[in-house]
Amino acid sequence: MRSTFPASVLAILLAALAAPAMAGPGDMALDDVKILSADAMQGRAPGTPGSQLARTYILERFKTIGLAPIGEGFEQPFRFTRKDGTTITGVNLVARIKGTAPDGKALVVTAHYDHVGVRNGQIYNGADDNASGVAGLLAVAEAFKAKPPLHDVLIVALDAEEGGLRGAKAFVAQPPIPLSAIGLNVNFDMLSKNAKGELYAAGASPQPALKPILDAVAKAAPVKLKLGHDTDADGKENNWTTQSDHGAFAEKGVPWVYFGVEDHPEYHQSTDDFETIPQPFFKASVATVVLATRAFDERLGEVAR
Repeated sequence: MRSTFPASVLAILLAALAAPAMAGPGDMALDDVKILSADAMQGRAPGTPGSQLARTYILERFKTIGLAPIGEGFEQPFRFTRKDGTTITGVNLVARIKGTAPDGKALVVTAHYDHVGVRNGQIYNGADDNASGVAGLLAVAEAFKAKPPLHDVLIVALDAEEGGLRGAKAFVAQPPIPLSAIGLNVNFDMLSKNAKGELYAAGASPQPALKPILDAVAKAAPVKLKLGHDTDADGKENNWTTQSDHGAFAEKGVPWVYFGVEDHPEYHQSTDDFETIPQPFFKASVATVVLATRAFDERLGEVAR
C-alpha cells in the first residue's frame, strides 16, 4: 500500500528512531518534542492524518524502547461525538512494564498526545501542550525498562484531552486493569516552559499521603518543583484538579498526581513551537518527572487506596 505520509516526514521518523543503542532515559526527549510538534503533524487533532502520524511515531518509540502491549495490541480506540454532531474515533495507546515485586497495585502514567489542530489556516503545533508531556512519558518508559519497577506500570498516551478529557474518560470507563488495582495515576501535561523555572506537582493538598514523597523529590530535583494548584483556595481557575486527564481518574476515586507548568503566552497559541522551548529547563523537568515516578513506584503502598 502506498504511504499517505510525505517521504520527508517518514525520513525524519526513521532517523529519530535510529538513536544510539546506549541512549539513556530522556536523551531523546528533545527529539520527541521536535518531531511531535512539527508542522507535518498538523496539530495532532483527533481523527486527522496528523493524529495518525503522531500515533505512528509514538508506537514506533514504544517498540524501540521494548514495551509490550496489554492485551492484543497497543491501540485502544474509542468514539465520541462533538457538539456539532460529528462522530470522531480517538485512539489511546497503552503499554505495560511488568514489576519485579507486584503486590496487586499498578502505576498508570499518562500524557495526552493530541492538540487542537489547524485553525483559520494556522497550525497549532502544541510543543509544550503536550508534546512535552509525551516526551516525559517516553522518558519514564525508558527509565523503567532500564531498571524495572517494583509494581506493574502502564504507559498510556491518551487521545482527545482537548475539549473534554475524552481519551482519559474512555480509559477509566473500560480500563485494561480494574480501577481498584490502580494505585496512582501520574499525569504529565505541559512540562517545558516556565519563565521562573518552576514545575508544579498538584495533588498533595487533597491527598496528604503524597506530600512527603513529593517533598523528598523536590529536594533532589534538578528543577524547582513546587506543590500546589490543587484546591479552590486561590480561585477555581487555579485549581488544576479537573483540568487535565488526571481529572477523569480523580472522578473515579483513583489517587492522582499531576505535573505541569503554569500557563504562558504560547498556551493554546500557534506560537507554541519547538523553537520557543527553553531546553535546559525542559531537560531538568523531564529528569524530575522520571525521578518522581520512580519514587512513587518505590512508595506506592503509602498512597494507594
